[in-house]
Amino acid sequence: MKFSCEKALLVSAVATTSRAVAAKSSIPAMEGILIEADTRLRLTGYDLEKGIQATVPAEIQEPGSLVLSARLFGEIIRKMPDDVVVFTAQNYMVNIKCGLSEFNILGTDPEEFPELPTVDQQNSLSLEQSVLRSMISQTLFAVSDNESRPIHTGSLFEVEKNGLTVVSVDGYRLALRREAVDKIDGAESFSFVVPGSALSEVEKICSGEGPVTISQGARHILFQAGETLLVCRRLEGEFLAYRNAIPRNNPIQVECDARTLLASIDRVSLIISEKLKSPLRCVFGDGMVSITTKTGIGDAADQCPITGDGQNLEIGFNNKYLMDALKAAPADKLKLEFSSGVAPCVILPAEGEENFIYMVLPVRLKAGN
Repeated sequence: MKFSCEKALLVSAVATTSRAVAAKSSIPAMEGILIEADTRLRLTGYDLEKGIQATVPAEIQEPGSLVLSARLFGEIIRKMPDDVVVFTAQNYMVNIKCGLSEFNILGTDPEEFPELPTVDQQNSLSLEQSVLRSMISQTLFAVSDNESRPIHTGSLFEVEKNGLTVVSVDGYRLALRREAVDKIDGAESFSFVVPGSALSEVEKICSGEGPVTISQGARHILFQAGETLLVCRRLEGEFLAYRNAIPRNNPIQVECDARTLLASIDRVSLIISEKLKSPLRCVFGDGMVSITTKTGIGDAADQCPITGDGQNLEIGFNNKYLMDALKAAPADKLKLEFSSGVAPCVILPAEGEENFIYMVLPVRLKAGN
């Protein structure tokens, strides 16, 4: 095998595919990147949970394939001078030249590398990379890390009526985003659950312009953005019936500036820590919300203007959960809805289309809080 490639392109491809390489494995090839050169140059990382493959522009003199340690190959390529990298392999001994630098390292048999799953593509949809990236970043924070309910360690992708809804829940909060999609092939409506660990990588590969195509197979999901694809397994099980979980027609509704409320909560949260956990006590009055907390080192209070009458509703929140929702909300003006001090808070856009919904469960307040 022999090919030449611009260093910057190779560095990017190695960094991308390395994120799907197994950190430790009894099979050495699993800790490596599969390099294949035929009509094109492809690099693949696969840890049996997710696989990432990047196709790189290169001049290929001799076809071939082998596996190289992802860590070592990545470090070598990163520290090479900014020039064309010439890669030659003979019987798994690899020679890498760039400028005046040269390395000889040992590769392994590509037959030991697990085959990337083939996705039968029963249904598919396309949307802009930037749109999917924002949908993931604005919902991923609510994915559960509790393995006792594996289905909720991923996000629900629900496709219907030329739209995509992404939903994440963790038992304490819910995050939902909706957007129109450019194209749907297959069934008019379908759904699947994607592991959160895979979505964090999908967010990274959707870094450019142009469309990303999502294909649903019987057991796997394929994301293709430009010259990079990611394959991951589908999570099986019954996802929360989220429509029934979100309370509607809430009698108490106020509006606020997202950044102003976030800043108030952030200031009060300065005396809250992992060791000194205490809920936020929020009192929604007429035109103002008062936010207080008390921990072992002291207390803090702040106020934030609101529009509307909160009817002096007193409600407690985990500060991090409320801040996560406010940070993620893709709107400057928010509507907060309540039915009581022990019912969930629903956060919606105050104006325009309802393309996001966040729900945060309250924390019961005690007299000392």
